[in-house]
Amino acid sequence: MKTIPIRDISQLQGSAYNHPPAHADDTLVGVSRGTAAGEYLRRYWQPVGLSSEVTERPQMVRVLGEELVLFRDKAGRAGLLYPRCMHRGTSLYFGKVEEEGIRCCYHGWLFSVEGHCLNQPCEPDGGQHRESARQPWYPVEERYGLVFAYMGPPEKKPVLPRYDILEDLEDGEFIEVVGDGFAGYADRVEDPHIPYHWLQNWENVVDPYHVHVLHATFSGIQFAEGFKVMPRVEFEPVESGVIYHAYRNFADGRSMDRINSALLPNISAIPEVDLSAGRGRWIGWHVAVDDTHFRGFFAVRTSKGGSFEPFKMHNGKSWLELSEKEKQDFPGDYEAQGGQGPVNLHSDEHLATSDRGIGMLRRMMKKQIAIVAAGGDPLGVHFDESEALVKIRSGNFYAEAGVREATPA
Repeated sequence: MKTIPIRDISQLQGSAYNHPPAHADDTLVGVSRGTAAGEYLRRYWQPVGLSSEVTERPQMVRVLGEELVLFRDKAGRAGLLYPRCMHRGTSLYFGKVEEEGIRCCYHGWLFSVEGHCLNQPCEPDGGQHRESARQPWYPVEERYGLVFAYMGPPEKKPVLPRYDILEDLEDGEFIEVVGDGFAGYADRVEDPHIPYHWLQNWENVVDPYHVHVLHATFSGIQFAEGFKVMPRVEFEPVESGVIYHAYRNFADGRSMDRINSALLPNISAIPEVDLSAGRGRWIGWHVAVDDTHFRGFFAVRTSKGGSFEPFKMHNGKSWLELSEKEKQDFPGDYEAQGGQGPVNLHSDEHLATSDRGIGMLRRMMKKQIAIVAAGGDPLGVHFDESEALVKIRSGNFYAEAGVREATPA
């Protein structure tokens, strides 16, 4: 076979044929037990359901690569158990909830929300050694309308954090929650397991430049007209995460400092995307379901409700109402993040100066992963209630002339 002579060798440079196989950063992407990031994520409380939806009917949940059964006993206590009954392996998804726990359908073993075996009806005296039987379980606590689980080493269990913007509600205020909406649009999806890696969604929180391009100039105005102004950005490490200041000067003489927060291990605090003034009201948890899916849980402080009405993305349509062609022509976060694939191939990336926040967040996360691997406690984990209040700095802060930091300390 003859080869065609090429006069200019530069014609060969950059050929996809010579592109090396791409791969993900294994330190960041694992979520299962035994993986570096999976053990790190297990050192924090993770939301696993909405309190209002955890009932006497058992439900299967998948979180951090584990299948579990979630239920509420008739005394009102939430429980999260390994689903295979320790007796003969039948799923407790088919169990019946009673006053003291959940009873397996196969031979009737009854387990409390903490896995204690309370009754073995086929055994003499209801099970003479039942107190030695323990169904694997995880501790849960409820706060802000969410059920949180701690899935890490029992001896390392921290206190469940509080967040200042969700505390000390005034008369008429309440906390609205959702667990089946896609982050960024508030569209309610039938399957809340979004089909790509959680980190692709979370690290987007410290990428202010994509807001100017994706949401304001490339796909038209998806959130607010003010995002058309290219910001001057400063990134800042904080006690347990990274924030950015996006400074904008508007034609009417006003200036704004928009602060966005990404907090370890997977939390966001995003100010209002309509650019209305004031402190942020939102907390989001970007929870890893497995290596290729995540689920978003969001809580917002409100006095009127309706905070999760879908955004109109294009021509008055919400994201779910857009056709495939419209999503291709007017993409948003789902298309940009999902377009990275089920798991981003980090070796293909070429991070630039506008990605400083991404770099800071990944370095911080890797440092905490190493601390956990060495037996230490990561940032943001506390064992004393008095230290467990997280202060949120997010918000849209305006000044009449000239950019200044009109922000909370």
